[in-house]
Amino acid sequence: MNSEAAIDRKPTMLERLHEWRVEHVSERMFMIILALVVGFFAAVAAYSLHWIINQIVMLLTSQFNRTGANWLYLVYPVVGIYLTSLFVRFIVKDNISHGITRILYAISSNKSRLKSHNCWSSVIASAITIGFGGSVGAEAPIVLTGSAIGSNLGQVFHLDRKMLMTLVGCGAAGAIAGIFKAPIAGLVFTLEVLMIDMTMSALLPILVSCVTATCFTYIFSGDASLFSFHLDSEWSVQRTPACVLLGITCGLVSLYFIRMMSFCEGIFARYTHPHVRLAIGGSILSLLIFLFPALYGEGYISINMLLNGRTEADWNQILNNSLFSGQGNLLLGYIALVILTKVVATSATNGGGGCGGTFAPSLFVGCFTGFLFSRLWNIHEIGVYIPEKNFALMGMAGVMSGVMHAPLTGMFLIAELTGGYSLLMPLMIVSVASYLTIIIFEPHSIYGSRLAKQGKLLTHHTDHAVLTLMNLDSVIERDYLSVTPDMELGQIVHKISRSQSSVLPVLNAEGVLLGEVEIMKIRNVVFRTELYHHFKARQLMVEPKATLLESTPMAEVMRTFDETRADWLPVLDADQHLKGYISRQRIYTMYRKMVADMSED
Repeated sequence: MNSEAAIDRKPTMLERLHEWRVEHVSERMFMIILALVVGFFAAVAAYSLHWIINQIVMLLTSQFNRTGANWLYLVYPVVGIYLTSLFVRFIVKDNISHGITRILYAISSNKSRLKSHNCWSSVIASAITIGFGGSVGAEAPIVLTGSAIGSNLGQVFHLDRKMLMTLVGCGAAGAIAGIFKAPIAGLVFTLEVLMIDMTMSALLPILVSCVTATCFTYIFSGDASLFSFHLDSEWSVQRTPACVLLGITCGLVSLYFIRMMSFCEGIFARYTHPHVRLAIGGSILSLLIFLFPALYGEGYISINMLLNGRTEADWNQILNNSLFSGQGNLLLGYIALVILTKVVATSATNGGGGCGGTFAPSLFVGCFTGFLFSRLWNIHEIGVYIPEKNFALMGMAGVMSGVMHAPLTGMFLIAELTGGYSLLMPLMIVSVASYLTIIIFEPHSIYGSRLAKQGKLLTHHTDHAVLTLMNLDSVIERDYLSVTPDMELGQIVHKISRSQSSVLPVLNAEGVLLGEVEIMKIRNVVFRTELYHHFKARQLMVEPKATLLESTPMAEVMRTFDETRADWLPVLDADQHLKGYISRQRIYTMYRKMVADMSED
């Protein structure tokens, strides 16, 4: 009856659409169509998030006193973090922090599959956090949202892992392009940060997504750039030493950014109770914002002040709403303290239960660093005069390049963001100098360092990328035959006749691996029936050549096979219980197939 019902069941509309698509639309054209859809929705998400943030900020701060301190700075951030934590705990019921790291994990370890709630949850959570003053950025949540849209759209049409990865890249690239109206930056972001290879099958869809997102963002918000910038003076070669020194300075600031972020995250990781984390993170954040209101939210207003200031009075507006308002002599000290405390404020926001990324904070810190560097250079008359606005802009590219290990992204993003293409050469110098400085101390970006420690970071190195994408759990042979320590040779021979492998594991009653019976090593007694009752498994077993854990990285698995020359290796859990075996032949076959798949374009 059930089989008849299954035969009579009419295909769903989605199934009919899928069949029609397979028959009438080529795979390449279908990817272009999906990329266009993903780019559109990424632009919608980016515009919606910034609109919500702006409405909340206007509602909460429009009546603030600009000439003095505002005590509500002590209240709003705590309220925002608390509301966000309630939303995440009781509605989302999942961890949505570290957006870009989650994308990298999905690509490397989860077949590019992101959960459906990621299409909307990060938008709401980060809007609440940032609108109420959380000192984080909206970019990482939007990138996660765009990638989730691409991933879930691909899952609906049952696309393979390679196509899903491309759609994840389309979503991320579209998000960056939409937020900043910077299509080239969106493209290189996927190359440098998400480590998606620019094969021809991936390049065109990602470009389509970037262009689509950028065009719709122009339709939604007009021609205005996120940051306005007017060039003070053209770059000259005499300023090259200053550009190199700024790049080195940005690299060292990036090192401070990454190390301090890691240190603060470690402190918050010690506390598991959400109210304790809220009390610590909220208190730190609200106090810092009360002292330095420039830390409120994304900080883009302060960035625009530094990029567009022409007189001391313009730049002194950075001190507005604070205890230092009107005291222009404290400007440089104030800026230096803001650079040092921005990372702490960002960590306190996320550690306390808020939601946001480090993209905007890196731009913020970079702008303040570039301005401080140029002002100190000019005060001490170290060399030729350097325009402070220009160097504030270049500082943004420098710190972003260092924190994200992405010099191309930093360079093109700032050039596109401000229309500052006339500064492309110094932007290149600063970005490269910053990157070369940071890699001396930190081999991985702020996004990749967490996964690199677990051996799950995807890179452009083909061998490493394939090993990262390979899933240990998927190659474990769980259908094995085992023997007990007291099993006689006759029974063992019977097991051998039904076994598919060259070894039989010897397990105790709890399933703990005691040793192995290697078929080739007992061949001299297998056919001697008179010995079948004289030998037991404990007498015939040997130690395994090596053992693997479920968490062992694939690179180490391959290295272990090479060193031991074993055909089969056992996989154990943390309690030494046998989970199954890995075949050398199977793992190398899968490896060769994945290398061929990655190289076919």
